[in-house]
Amino acid sequence: MSSTAVNGSHVLVYPLPSLGHVIPLLDLTHRLLTRGFTVTVLVTPKELPLLQPLISTHSSSFLKPLVVPIPEISTPVGLLEAIREHHEPALIQWFRSQATLTPPVVAIISDFLIGWTYDLAVRVGVKRVVFSSSGACDHSFSFALWKYLPKKDNPNDDDDDSSTMSFPNLPNSPIYPWWQIPPMYRNYKEGDPIWEYCRNINLADMASWGIVFNSFAELENLDLDHLKRELGHDRVWAVGPLIPDRANNDAVFNRGGTTSIPHQQVMTWLDSRRDNSVVYVCFGSRDPLTSAQTEVLAAALEQSRVHFIFCAKQAPEGLEERVTDRGLVIRGWAPQVAILSHRAVGSFLTHCGWNSVLEGLAAGVVLLTWPMTADQFTNAKLVVEHCGAGIRVGEATRTIPDVAELTRLLEGSYEAERARAKELSLAAMEAVVPGGSSEKDLDELVKQLNELSK
Repeated sequence: MSSTAVNGSHVLVYPLPSLGHVIPLLDLTHRLLTRGFTVTVLVTPKELPLLQPLISTHSSSFLKPLVVPIPEISTPVGLLEAIREHHEPALIQWFRSQATLTPPVVAIISDFLIGWTYDLAVRVGVKRVVFSSSGACDHSFSFALWKYLPKKDNPNDDDDDSSTMSFPNLPNSPIYPWWQIPPMYRNYKEGDPIWEYCRNINLADMASWGIVFNSFAELENLDLDHLKRELGHDRVWAVGPLIPDRANNDAVFNRGGTTSIPHQQVMTWLDSRRDNSVVYVCFGSRDPLTSAQTEVLAAALEQSRVHFIFCAKQAPEGLEERVTDRGLVIRGWAPQVAILSHRAVGSFLTHCGWNSVLEGLAAGVVLLTWPMTADQFTNAKLVVEHCGAGIRVGEATRTIPDVAELTRLLEGSYEAERARAKELSLAAMEAVVPGGSSEKDLDELVKQLNELSK
């Protein structure tokens, strides 16, 4: 890690109040603090406990929580609207209170979905830096979608969800079936408030001063270069993977939540298994599997011969008892970084959320991809088609493998994909050491932010 800077600038860090968005931005916050920055972090009361590890590590002179509540909202757009309604007035007041303090606030580093902070930054006279909890590949796709407003390849296929949409100007010229295009684009039309809201988020992100990705050059160099050309500047930084040091047990095991099984028990279970013999199964913390998906998955796990860890909010009744000799079921949060890094884990059945993709590739395991929504289709395409480090298993509820097929996929050895995953793991580790691509990008981000206060 670079030596700590002296008298670093002051930045406001503003994560979206959702676990998968908060954690990586707090990882970036830690790295800025180690470089001498003063950081104010805006969190809701619900996310405040996630900040405690940083509070216990860094001086209160440099790390300052700003706790602002919002009501419980169940819909994504409703949440984003509530955030602005409750947080914008508080932030305007906070910026006024900071006007005469040293060091000065020079930037808002906010989640890519909090697009209105671009207008706020202009209003209060600071820069807005986008932090993406998705990859550069998805932003290339999303920016192309909302800037150029492409149509289906065949405009006569209005009623066919399987008709395609091509993006020939993007790296690798991806083609998507219409049903994988984000629903805010598919289901609404120009002029509709929801459609306009989503487009404005993307346009605000594109207009912002810079964008930071939790990624690394070896994984996404084509998309990172494409974004620099598209945005017309080089303030595009890949500083990942933002994953805690595996030797730091507190950071690895207390990352995000509590589990139904003590982490020591999980590690002891893995210690008794052979190298690359365990399949780790986890579909993230937000969207539960449907009953049909769960039924197929549970049956395949039972019928296969693999040893596995299944992390799920809800698992079929009696599954633990039926697979007690070779299966471990974790209800709730799991110490995923630690599990994936264990020598016994060889593959990861995943929904392809970006955090999971990065953690799996950094650990060098084969990804068995089953994307469900949002950026997950783009991430799966990157892993399988362009990186060669994964195997396609299913796609949402449109492509659910039968039990026999999923059993076969769980039992696969995937030597070629494993070798490629190991190459990417090495590249990920090299990116975050002194002289690595991500460390250089982080140093450049720090340098340019510090220059703003001169």
